[in-house]
Amino acid sequence: MQRLYGLLMILVLMLLVAACSNEKAKEATDEVDAKEQSDVSTINEQSPVSEKPEDNEANENEETNEDAIVGPPLPTTLEELEKLPSGYTEYINRLEDEGKLLTDELTKNLPDIANNPTNEELDRYYEALLSVFQQDYEGPGDLIEQLKFQAIGSPEIDDPRYQFKENLNVMVILDASGSMANSEGSVTRMDAAKNAITEFVKGLPEEANVGLRIYGHKGSGKNEDRALSCSSSELVYPLSTYNATNFEQSLSKVTPAGWTPIGLALKEAQKDLASFKGDTNTNIVYLVSDGISTCDDDPVGTAKSLYDSDITPLVNVIGFNVDQEGQKQLQEIAGATEGTYQNVTDAQGLQEQLNEASKIAEKWKQWKTSEEGWIDFYKTDNALDIFSYHTHEFGKWVDERQAIGFTLTYLLQEREKMSRESHDYLQQKNKDYHAWIEDEYDKLRDELKAMNEMNHAQAIKALEEKYLQNTSNTP
Repeated sequence: MQRLYGLLMILVLMLLVAACSNEKAKEATDEVDAKEQSDVSTINEQSPVSEKPEDNEANENEETNEDAIVGPPLPTTLEELEKLPSGYTEYINRLEDEGKLLTDELTKNLPDIANNPTNEELDRYYEALLSVFQQDYEGPGDLIEQLKFQAIGSPEIDDPRYQFKENLNVMVILDASGSMANSEGSVTRMDAAKNAITEFVKGLPEEANVGLRIYGHKGSGKNEDRALSCSSSELVYPLSTYNATNFEQSLSKVTPAGWTPIGLALKEAQKDLASFKGDTNTNIVYLVSDGISTCDDDPVGTAKSLYDSDITPLVNVIGFNVDQEGQKQLQEIAGATEGTYQNVTDAQGLQEQLNEASKIAEKWKQWKTSEEGWIDFYKTDNALDIFSYHTHEFGKWVDERQAIGFTLTYLLQEREKMSRESHDYLQQKNKDYHAWIEDEYDKLRDELKAMNEMNHAQAIKALEEKYLQNTSNTP
């Protein structure tokens, strides 16, 4: 009996020890769970769950993609090519550190093709790279207008606007805004303009009249002077025959000052020419500006009003080292008046454009004095202009092709931005694209040369029909 009692006591003690052990284990487990939960809470407070490493990488990639350059699709016509905004067109010496740094800066946001890009991705890369070095091409439209202008006086032209009249009047409207004080080489834009205009008027026939109107020459470029400057335009040399002393005195007083009221200048020029009706006067207007109108006016509408008036002027626009925005507006002014637009970068370019009016003046003089041979000037002038146009554009696509080709080689060899396979694909695409441009300009040159053998009326009509047909098919 005593033995049985002892066994029962041992069993009870064992159960009590087991129960205590389980309780301690549970308490220990609860402590660990509480600590883990506390640590997790602390981690959650310090680092939100949404900030995962892979999310950060995605965000960084999205930001990079947002900054990546996206170029327009490759053009399919010369008219589309002309509309592409120009990029960096200066020569870069990539053998020097300065050239390398500039190349790195220009190409830093190109799409990433470091891995295994598809052909479609390489095509998009080429479009982006092309946009960086895009040249400022000229389509056939400007040349057509130039050839039309040079056809003034031809007996084959029915439009009375292009027929010679008893009197010839040339009005120059010169920008005198503050930016004309900027330097172009060794002289300011204003000094270059003064020199070119002086040489131009010296060469006009004695019987021709010349006038000079300036604008933006008062006040300054400050906001408080805007109203004064935008209301400033002055006829410094009224339409009359050229007197060297008086003209040079008038021109010498012109100093670059303020804002750019192009609309006002055109409106006042219409008043200057009001008494010179188009039925007895050949009126030619040259607007010279180095930028967009910066006043609250309507230069395009005002130019159209001048063109539609009974003055029936021929309006030509010269941009002096104008940026993309300014060129667009000046081209619209020329378009509204069916006139020519040319952008020049220096005094020589300005002089060459004004010389076109000198040629017309010489033809007018010969027509008026009934001299023989003046009609023969047309085909020769046109042939020279066609050659000059083609040569000028040829230089652009050569420079553009080389700039892209050299950059691709630099990005492969110096920066390891692409594989050899990607480089070779892009180089071939660059070669094919610029071969297309060359072929398009060669075809245009041949067409222009053939049209130049027609009479002037037929040639101009054929050119316009060809150009209008192309632009109407442009997307």
